[in-house]
Amino acid sequence: MARHTARIGARTVPATGPRHEADGRPGTDPGPGTDGRPRAGGGPGTDGRRAGAHMTTAEGMTMTTGSDRADGAATAAAAGTAGSGLAAFDTVLVANRGEIAVRIIRTLRALGIRSVAVFSDADAGARHVREADTAVRIGPAPAAESYLSAKRLLAAARDTGAQAVHPGYGFLAENASFARACTDAGLVFIGPPADAIALMGDKIRAKETVRAAGVPVVPGSSGSGLDDAELAAAARETGLPVLLKPSAGGGGKGMRLVRDAALLADEIAAARREALASFGDDTLLVERWIERPRHIEIQVLADGHGRVVHLGERECSLQRRHQKLIEEAPSVLLDEATRAAMGEAAVQAARSCGYRGAGTVEFIVSGTEPGAYFFMEMNTRLQVEHPVTELVTGLDLVEWQLRVAAGEPLPYEQRDIALTGHAVEARICAETVSVKEGARGFLPSGGTVLVLREPAGEGVRTDSGLSEGTEVGSRYDPMLAKVIAHGPDRATALRRLRAALAGTVTLGVPANTGFLRRLLAHPAVQAGDLDTGLVERELDGLVPRSVPEEVYEAAAAVRLAGLRPEADAHGWQDPFAVPSGWRLGGPAAPVEFPLKVPGHEPVTHRPGPASGHTVTRDRVSVTVAGVLHTFHRAGDWLGRDGDAWLVEDHDPVAAALAGAARAGADSLTAPMPGTVTVVKAAVGDRVTAGQSLVVVEAMKMEHVISAPHAGTVTELDVIPGSTVAMDQVLAVIVPEEPQEPGEPQEPGEPEGAAVPPAGAGSEEAAS
Repeated sequence: MARHTARIGARTVPATGPRHEADGRPGTDPGPGTDGRPRAGGGPGTDGRRAGAHMTTAEGMTMTTGSDRADGAATAAAAGTAGSGLAAFDTVLVANRGEIAVRIIRTLRALGIRSVAVFSDADAGARHVREADTAVRIGPAPAAESYLSAKRLLAAARDTGAQAVHPGYGFLAENASFARACTDAGLVFIGPPADAIALMGDKIRAKETVRAAGVPVVPGSSGSGLDDAELAAAARETGLPVLLKPSAGGGGKGMRLVRDAALLADEIAAARREALASFGDDTLLVERWIERPRHIEIQVLADGHGRVVHLGERECSLQRRHQKLIEEAPSVLLDEATRAAMGEAAVQAARSCGYRGAGTVEFIVSGTEPGAYFFMEMNTRLQVEHPVTELVTGLDLVEWQLRVAAGEPLPYEQRDIALTGHAVEARICAETVSVKEGARGFLPSGGTVLVLREPAGEGVRTDSGLSEGTEVGSRYDPMLAKVIAHGPDRATALRRLRAALAGTVTLGVPANTGFLRRLLAHPAVQAGDLDTGLVERELDGLVPRSVPEEVYEAAAAVRLAGLRPEADAHGWQDPFAVPSGWRLGGPAAPVEFPLKVPGHEPVTHRPGPASGHTVTRDRVSVTVAGVLHTFHRAGDWLGRDGDAWLVEDHDPVAAALAGAARAGADSLTAPMPGTVTVVKAAVGDRVTAGQSLVVVEAMKMEHVISAPHAGTVTELDVIPGSTVAMDQVLAVIVPEEPQEPGEPQEPGEPEGAAVPPAGAGSEEAAS
């Protein structure tokens, strides 16, 4: 595809496609330069993190100041920005955490602008804190007391002399009140006007506004503030299936697909809880569900001088729980005419709300009729998947957010924008993927990053907030990093991305990396035959049901190596100190190891010949059936090709005793680390099969724990607010004995009456 020429500033320069790390280090690609051209390096690599000194502000917030901070204004002038709008920004505060904070800091450094990071107690040692010029502690771990505290963020900006605030995405990025508070405090909010955020943040008003501008919208409910009964009526009128969506939010949180009218009440209640937890507003709307839909969005960029352009589309149809897993640009579905029509619709949507900055207009598109597209929502912020657009356009979107916020006009028109090659992004999340009955789907995980290897290579980019030692908990979003690949065509980009994911290692935190590799290899994905339900339909074939034999062999090899005696001061080893299995009058007893991988049944593994094993501090290689297998290792963790396994020692005696203590009962355990938000039963309650008992929330996602059968609750060890670990026992239910024919009913129990859920009518049940 031919390259385009974009007029940037007073010069005309060639815009380019992919950018690669000149030094081969992961995550060092800073994006295009101030003139739109690729840089040869200069971003933070694995050794580019900044050390700093700590001081305490007047309000008690801890501040870390980078020891190598450059004068932002002087550096910006040297870079050729003197006299431009960017000269107004000497210091920018990044009001976020994780990979997006690192991403923004990278561009700020490239532009010579001083960066200020903020952190909660949970993130004191985080990568974004080390890479910023200055870092300020803004509160304890709960987001409400730190990253969602406008007061603390504004105080940090004031104390560090920042002129502007970049919100990233998530937290307060789409909070109109925060944008206004920044303006009132004399700070530039690097994002759209507060009124545009408020308008597009109200999904009901947004639909009405863009409809008036001639943009097609999805049929559904109209009006705001509908109560549960009105929502249910609107769903029936629209026609099932329908999608329940939070009016105030995005990102897939709180969205519920309802196909059965009998489930409307429960789904509305659950959607309200998730919406309230995620966005502080439980207002919902109803939209018609389009079968086999594709999710395609348009990136727009608007300045403060009346110019709005679109930068092409991104296909985001590969999702789970209405949240994106894989994104790519461009979409294989659209022809040039449809791309132009959707782009123009997105531009009109941006104009309808007086937009300024980078934004994304999301459409739902019929997979069988690409010309049938409908507005879903507008995200008034930088998107997680913005790198794929950067790689095919050659533009740094963070840089243009800064330039537009500084008052600069866009130096190019729509005809100057062209796409070069193809880019695909994969989101690496802290989560486990299961197809087991009762635990099917994606569940948040956590842990400590023990070993980290981030990929590099031709056409590969990694945006990450990780480092070894990073603690991943349940308080924040589960996304850990993004791996992006660019190539001259889609096949090359997909191939490079799968190879990059194979080289990604995050031992210590269960992640979805291996699952993403298998998803990318699926024939439908390779062919571009996508829709938002593909992952759910094909899940069973994408998740291995057993642990490979070589994993147990590697775990046994590590344990065998641990039995070898250490050499003494003279370098001698006692060979008789190694258990040999020698027995008097018989063959040697075999060496066996009882092992357990979470989510799988325990096994007793008998290792093969040690001659095929090589064990080092961070690697283990074993030969099984003539094939050599090499794993990364850290403690009990083993990993290869994007997959990782925690292989622990299993104590069959202890397990048998625990099972005997609960003979005849079923233990309900936490499927993920998190916080109990709802308890709907008590000890002694009789429950019915499928009755919801406990709700566990992690990373803003709810998981309902239901009774596997009718019975009596004999143990219940949690209350709302309890923090639970993965596999922790929450409740124990003893099955009810089948009633003999003719046996009398319990006194006062009418024949055929259903046992009401415990707590029915209480405040918790009503929520």
